[in-house]
Amino acid sequence: MKSAEQIIAAIVVMILGGATVTPSYAQDAEHGKTIFKACAACHATDNVNRVGPGMGGIIGRKAGTVPGFSYSSAMKKSGLVWDSAILDAYLESPQKVVPGNRMPYAGLKDPTDRMDLIAYLATLK
Repeated sequence: MKSAEQIIAAIVVMILGGATVTPSYAQDAEHGKTIFKACAACHATDNVNRVGPGMGGIIGRKAGTVPGFSYSSAMKKSGLVWDSAILDAYLESPQKVVPGNRMPYAGLKDPTDRMDLIAYLATLK
């Protein structure tokens, strides 16, 4: 059994190394797939554009760059690259992260649901 000092030292190393510490929660992409059903009214899981752009390959993609989709100027000029941290903030409050974007969504307030949805989005290639 590790001592409290060893645990604290490990956490400090993780934080200084850029890792995030979450309370014993492993992301659940299957649950995220269920959450995505609400998104599917506007977004496809591949590169097909609907009311919103396709979500295929979203992780690592520069915001506002899916070919053939008509983005708001706010999204095109945002300079964002979609990673888990940016997606988490955006899914919680799209207008706060990119004021003036056209996505008519108030946000996903439950952090566990957001983490699971992001885990699912990461599976889309």
